[in-house]
Parts: sequence; C-alpha cells; structure tokens
Amino acid sequence: MKLVSFKFNNELGESVRIGALLENRNIIVDLNLAYVKYLFNQGTTGRYYEVAAGLIPADMVGFLQGGALARETAGRVVDFMHDCLSRGEPVIGPKGEKIVYAINDIQLMAPVLRPHSIRDTLSFEGHMKSLENKTGKKVSEFWYQIPVYYKGNPSSVIGPEEPILWPGYTEKLDYELEFGVYIGKQGKNIDAGEAHEYIAGYTIFNDISARDAGRKEMTMLLGPAKGKDFDRGNIMGPYLVTADELNVSDLNMIARINGEVWSEGRTSDMYWKFPKIIEYISTGETIYPGDFIGSGTVANGCGAELDRWIQPGDVVELEVEGLGILRNPIYKEEDI
Repeated sequence: MKLVSFKFNNELGESVRIGALLENRNIIVDLNLAYVKYLFNQGTTGRYYEVAAGLIPADMVGFLQGGALARETAGRVVDFMHDCLSRGEPVIGPKGEKIVYAINDIQLMAPVLRPHSIRDTLSFEGHMKSLENKTGKKVSEFWYQIPVYYKGNPSSVIGPEEPILWPGYTEKLDYELEFGVYIGKQGKNIDAGEAHEYIAGYTIFNDISARDAGRKEMTMLLGPAKGKDFDRGNIMGPYLVTADELNVSDLNMIARINGEVWSEGRTSDMYWKFPKIIEYISTGETIYPGDFIGSGTVANGCGAELDRWIQPGDVVELEVEGLGILRNPIYKEEDI
C-alpha cells in the first residue's frame, strides 16, 4: 500500500486525515471512514465508528501503533474499496461522509506529520569517499565499524509541494538525496535478523543543510546545529510505502533541480543496511512506532559533492523508484 497523510477544506475548516492511494484510479481513500463503511456493511457491530477509530485512527502515528493488525486491516479495507468502486456502489459513510478524494482536491503532507524521532545516518560509502576527496580528510576507520547517526528535529518536517524556506544566515543551502524507514513496532536491543519486523514502510527524504553554518559548527566537534536545525528542513513523502509492497535493495534514486538531473544513484550502494542500523540504534534504547531513520545521502547526492548550489526560486525534485517523487520549491521567507 501507498499510505498518505492529507488535508482538505470542508464546512468545518481544514481537516487532516490518513489515506491510501488507489493508483489505478488516481484517488485517495480516507482509511478511517472507509473502515467505518466496511464495518457498517458487515453488520457485525453497531459501534463501527468507535471500532474504526481504535484500529485505524485518522493520524499516522496512531495507525502505526496498531502494528501489523492495523496494516492488515487497512489492506482489507483497500480491497473492499476497490470492490465497491468496481460495482459502482456509492462510496460514502453511514452518515453521508465523503470517503474518496480526487488527488487534485487534497494536499498531500508528510506521511507522518511529526515523527516520534528523526535519526539520520551516513550509510553510503560513495558519499563518504566523495567528501574525503573534497576535504582531504580520510574517512574514519570507525565508520566501517558502526552506523553513525545524528538526531534531527521532528518539529521541522514538511511534505511534498510545501515551500522550503531559505534561512537568512546561510549562503549555501543544499539538498540531500535520501530515503528512509518508518518504525512500526516498539522494541529494544533488536537483532538485525529480526529488524524487518520493525519496519512499517519507506519514504523519500530530503535532509536540507546549511553547509556554511554546519562547517563552522563541526569544527567544535559538536552538531550539526543550525547547519540542519531550522524550520522546514526535514522533507518527507509523498507516500509511506509499506514494507510488504516494495523490495528496496536496488532502487534507482534521482535528484532534479528545475527539471535537470543533478544526482543519480542506487539504494544497493548502501554500505550499512537498515537491519544493521536498527540493531545499532536500538542497543540500550527503545525505538517506537513513528520513529524515522534516514539512509544518509547517496554518492554525489548533494550540491556539496558536486560544487553546485541551489538558489531561491529553484524547484527540487527527488525521485526514488517505487516511492514516488518528492517535489518542493525554494523561497526566501519574506517572499512567502
């Protein structure tokens, strides 16, 4: 499944819901209300709103907390909606609620609006070697021993088509071509061989960086701070593609600036794979549904490696095979 968070306007104002993309019809199904209709049609409970809210709530973190049972139920609901549409049955809730939306009538948001946590790694050896060539600083031997990561700011997450705001203190803003996993099960001290059980799904990740600020901070052996910590600096989407739908071992990755390809790589180039990353992160620390873990930048997947720099007014598109396209324009804050 391709799961989404989306918003739309109605008579009560702005609403935010979770849904599933029906690709062959190019529509979004409100999963909570679709499950209400499913239960109503079955007739096995009169408390269909309450039951649906418990297993498939209208927010993604709550849904992920439902674990495998919630995802399996969502799969059945999606199949049910396909059947309803194929039969020409009116697709509305028991009280006349709208369940299906044309993709142009809603705004896709980051799949998880506010992740429980953000951890980003440095998992592509080609990226590390490229930086070594640029800076003359040899990759640490410890990089080959542990999958190092830093923690980001969950409050700074945005989704597709939302503007990236250029921080006023930087002259070198940069994109990063990445993808990542959402955790779907709580755990601690997880063995790499069991880590797949904890992956709910995948999305594209653009880890925006203020390179000049970060460079200064890292000389003090701390950070990154303002090099990565600013509003709208963590971009995710457009979908959460469930782990059962996609094998991510060898996918093409592309970054386009104003339609021109700047970066291209493959997920297979990861030196550190997500199972080992999850094993390391969960050592002595609990991970939770809604946590996000980034892959780090693919080789030549950012302007710092290419010595090419994005500018206000540019449009950044990241595409990962099977995960969609994450597109965002860049604006100065005063121009919004």
